[in-house]
Amino acid sequence: MQKLKIKKLRENAILPRRMSHGAAGFDLTACIDSPVEILPGSLHRIPTGIAIQLPGEDLAALIYARSGLAAKHGITLSNCVGVVDSDYRGEIIVALCNVSDRSYTVQPGERIAQMVITPVVRMETEQSDELDETERGSGGFGSTGKR
Repeated sequence: MQKLKIKKLRENAILPRRMSHGAAGFDLTACIDSPVEILPGSLHRIPTGIAIQLPGEDLAALIYARSGLAAKHGITLSNCVGVVDSDYRGEIIVALCNVSDRSYTVQPGERIAQMVITPVVRMETEQSDELDETERGSGGFGSTGKR
């Protein structure tokens, strides 16, 4: 089994962990000294106090919102999904935004996001004047219907 190296950058940082045997993601926690209020329509960068080293260039860490925070409180990530590249060694910071109509307060040590390690397919690009035809073609938003 490959190992994800985790470096604590702050003494009060909590190492990411899976909360169940079948969990896909590691929960990330807020490494803050005091509560942070996120007003409706605003965003805050919340530090986790950790840095990681992925075991290879063919992996990335994707940061997702926690479904409970999003569904119950409207707290999600400002960029929808954060990407931690294999060569990044800085602190993982989670940009949370409040899309609800009520204020939400993040507490120190609260689980605020989840990190999923995923493979990355590396490929070169090639300019082309032609692309293969498909049934869908260039049909964009909504072109395949609702049902």
